[in-house]
Amino acid sequence: MSTDWAVLGLSLSFVALLVIVSIFAAKYFGPHLPFLEKAIFVWYCYDALTHLTMEACFAWMSIVGQVATSDNFMAPLWREYGNADSRWLYSDPTIVSIELITAAVAGPLCVLMLYAMTTKKRYRHFWQIVLCTMELYGGYMTFCPEWLTGSKALNTENPLYNIVYLWFFNGLWVVIPLLLLYQSYLALTAPSRIRGISKKKR
Repeated sequence: MSTDWAVLGLSLSFVALLVIVSIFAAKYFGPHLPFLEKAIFVWYCYDALTHLTMEACFAWMSIVGQVATSDNFMAPLWREYGNADSRWLYSDPTIVSIELITAAVAGPLCVLMLYAMTTKKRYRHFWQIVLCTMELYGGYMTFCPEWLTGSKALNTENPLYNIVYLWFFNGLWVVIPLLLLYQSYLALTAPSRIRGISKKKR
């Protein structure tokens, strides 16, 4: 398939809009947060908006029909992504199953993270671990079966689709959850480390 530059521009503009909204949300709802926490707030806000808008629409289109023939307002964006991974065009059962739980569970969990961060709830890191594990497993199940069967649905020859769509955008949901898991590990083990240091000083 050839690149529809108008749809590509629309897709990237929509992503940029979500990022801008997330930045403003962080400034409005989390002005008291340290810089790192504010950056994490931006990520969770962007994550929530992506799951609850783009991916929820994808799941709905795939349940009632197919992205390839849908007239939903989000269909052109997903058809553009379908140039990189054709499974998204024709209601692949594995992809739809992953996106259903992503939209229904991961999206609301992102909103919970935003609330937990701004109100300093103690349960924040427990649910952060749950959410990050979900997103890492979702990425694994999205691509590992396809790699094992020869990547027939993936367009790896086009640099735009391969590097930007498949590696960069999907890579965000690997690298950032891994970093957040490490943050949670440090937060949850901090009391024991502090006790260990106190004992050594005695």
